[in-house]
Amino acid sequence: MVVGAHVLAELVLVLLCVSRRSDAIWLNLPATGTKCISEEIHNNVVVLADYVVISDDHQAHSTSPITTKVTSPYGNTLYHKENVTHGQIAFTTNEGGSYRACFTADGYQSGGGAGLSINMEWKTGIAARDWDSVARKEKIEGVELELRKLEGAVEAIHENLLYLRSREAEMRTLSEVTNTRVASYSIMSLSVCIVVSIAQILHLKRYFQKKKLI
Repeated sequence: MVVGAHVLAELVLVLLCVSRRSDAIWLNLPATGTKCISEEIHNNVVVLADYVVISDDHQAHSTSPITTKVTSPYGNTLYHKENVTHGQIAFTTNEGGSYRACFTADGYQSGGGAGLSINMEWKTGIAARDWDSVARKEKIEGVELELRKLEGAVEAIHENLLYLRSREAEMRTLSEVTNTRVASYSIMSLSVCIVVSIAQILHLKRYFQKKKLI
């Protein structure tokens, strides 16, 4: 039984590591210009992100501020901070699509002309959940807590599959509509060509008859 519990715990940990979405990202931000990252996220997903600016001498929280902006797929601003060197982004998606986070250097000047570096930890879905609070609230620990995490991971995977299925249906519908429009346009173009050809033939026939050439 003890061996079985250990195996179960290992399987749970492996599945959680595979299914969780938590990424540590390093961005090299040029002295002038903007750099963005984006991710496709479906509806009703919690997103947490912590970022910090690292100067060329690797000192965090330096006097090299940036502007951070996060926008939704339809262009709505979810987060906007200016003149910051670190911060935390937190929101829940209310629409499916590509969410974008952009960073811009605010007048940064370096003697060597180098840019800045940004360290960012981006978490979505189950990875953004505070499992310590869940464990204290539900009074669970050990294997039971890992099983609770696995349940959340399975739910997240199921939601992702449903989202992908809905996106596939949307793309299929769009493809069918596009094909229908292309076919209609082709038929219309062919009809116009036939009508123009007939009109040209009749015009030439009348012209030759008027000139008594036929």
